[in-house]
Amino acid sequence: MAFVPYLCSTFKNKALAAANPLRLTFLLLILFASSCRQDSKSSVKKFAPEEVIAESAKANAFFDRCFDEMVDMDPELQTYLGIKQDYGQWTDRSDSFQVKRNELTRRQLEELKKTVEFDKLDDQARLSYRLFEHDAQELFDAFPWRYHNYPVNQMDGVQSGIPAFLINMHRIDSIGDAEAYVQRLKGIGPLMDQVLDGLRVRDSLGIIPPRFVYPMVLNDCNNLISGYPFSGSGKCPLYEDFSKKLSALKGIDGSKIARLQGEASRALVEVVKPAYERLMAYLKEQEKRAKEDDGAWKFPKGNEFYRYALEKTTTTNMTPEQVFDTGLREVKRIHDEMRKIMEQVKWRDHNISAFFSYLRDDPKFYFPDTREGKENYRLLATGIIDTMRQHLDELFVTKPKATIVVKPVEPFREQSAGGAFYEDPSEDGKRPGTYYINLYNMKDQPIYQAEALAYHEGIPGHHMQIAIAQELKGVPKFRRHGGNVAYVEGWALYSELVPKEIGFYKDPYSDFGRLSNEVFRAARLVVDVGIHYKKWTRAQAFEYFLKNTPNPEGDCRKEIDRYIVWPGQATGYKIGMLRILELRAMAQRELGPKFDLREFHDVILTNGPLPLNILGEQVRVWIEQKKSEQ
Repeated sequence: MAFVPYLCSTFKNKALAAANPLRLTFLLLILFASSCRQDSKSSVKKFAPEEVIAESAKANAFFDRCFDEMVDMDPELQTYLGIKQDYGQWTDRSDSFQVKRNELTRRQLEELKKTVEFDKLDDQARLSYRLFEHDAQELFDAFPWRYHNYPVNQMDGVQSGIPAFLINMHRIDSIGDAEAYVQRLKGIGPLMDQVLDGLRVRDSLGIIPPRFVYPMVLNDCNNLISGYPFSGSGKCPLYEDFSKKLSALKGIDGSKIARLQGEASRALVEVVKPAYERLMAYLKEQEKRAKEDDGAWKFPKGNEFYRYALEKTTTTNMTPEQVFDTGLREVKRIHDEMRKIMEQVKWRDHNISAFFSYLRDDPKFYFPDTREGKENYRLLATGIIDTMRQHLDELFVTKPKATIVVKPVEPFREQSAGGAFYEDPSEDGKRPGTYYINLYNMKDQPIYQAEALAYHEGIPGHHMQIAIAQELKGVPKFRRHGGNVAYVEGWALYSELVPKEIGFYKDPYSDFGRLSNEVFRAARLVVDVGIHYKKWTRAQAFEYFLKNTPNPEGDCRKEIDRYIVWPGQATGYKIGMLRILELRAMAQRELGPKFDLREFHDVILTNGPLPLNILGEQVRVWIEQKKSEQ
């Protein structure tokens, strides 16, 4: 799972048979795309080369200016990108800010249509034009649903997002940076008041989290305001982080360090703690009214919202029923693949549920739940990524320059956070890409899944795709830093499969782990629609997951709880992977011996994140270019 910043389209990973409804959906998308603007070279020939160059340069300058205007409004995005501009500020979370951002995008889109001549652009500038239109429309489409979410949740809620941002994103390279950190601590009070305003609006609409969310988020809050300077034992995570970063500065007078530590301590006691106590008081009152209805169907216009959420996540027009049926078919297909490995390891029969129980219960599949066991898992994941890095030339033309590190999820949020996720490197290269692995309970991290998970979050998955996008030359900034779930997560899930084709997954249990990861992404299609459209209970979804995946019970519960608070998000992984595989099969079929897997991967990765229909167009262009080669 990748976390990317919100910009235009996102916020902060087996070809199908012709009769498959999913294939029909994609064919319809291609037909629709063919009726839209096309990047045909015939119209470019009407203009002199210098006109095309000039108009394309003008368009790219316009796109970069628009990107900079968005970044100027968003201090947290600035920090995320490694820009120390409004370094002591938080991004505005008020409704008026969302209106302002929407209006800015509308003005930008109007200016684009008035000042840039589409037919005079080169192919890449045309692609940028269409992507800018797509991202703007996506922002407009999202606006009516801006309250159909849970800002406080166990996955990426503001209660854990604030400390995670300061700890992982706010670098301290100077006294000024430290003063900006303190300023941000002081700004948590007003920020939390904006969050509370938004929660009250949602409350008035009947949009409050299901009951199970509250104990987890309240625990996050308590973890943050425990330890020095709040209580005697230990240090609170933010004070510890600030002190550690401050002490790493060289040549700083001790009196300045003491002064800044004192200011941070006062800000934590006088601002941060009261802000979190206000949030906790509101949540405790709201918890009394919370119900066990889990799906988005309970929201105002819930079914309409969920169809929108699926469309946004998958970048297709698939219906909930199509997504559900695709999941059922894929679960069955993957189970058949799993049974082949069960035979390979000489399992006693074809009872897949019994084999799942064996994998959950046998201690040989888990590191011990000790400090040493957790470090051994981190070292294993690091070694898998390092080994894969040495074989990239076999699969890729373009490789990333940015580095990647593997870290455990921090203690203050590990009880509620997901099992694994990735955070991007900064564009300046000073912050590496980070693969976070949650080691709170080692029974939730089977060794046999470690290989596939490292490929997904690291190389050739999220780190490779996102770092390559950030390092692209000659494309506008918004294309380097955008993203959509189906593309980003579809690539990451596809990346779990690709290493098998060059001899990885030598251990059959690791290969079963790959299929385990794939089957739970397929099962997501079933349970996400089940919860949010078919009114399944949390217990029903858990039972389906436990029956159809080998995931440990604790992991199954976390997964289901994740899908409940992020309607539709989990469907992008499998839909995106299926589309990439379908495009690859099409290219292999049409090109025959001319097909080059390394070049195919370059087409997928070197245009930046694309909606699936536009990704298909780019692959089609490449196929025609390859056909024309002598």
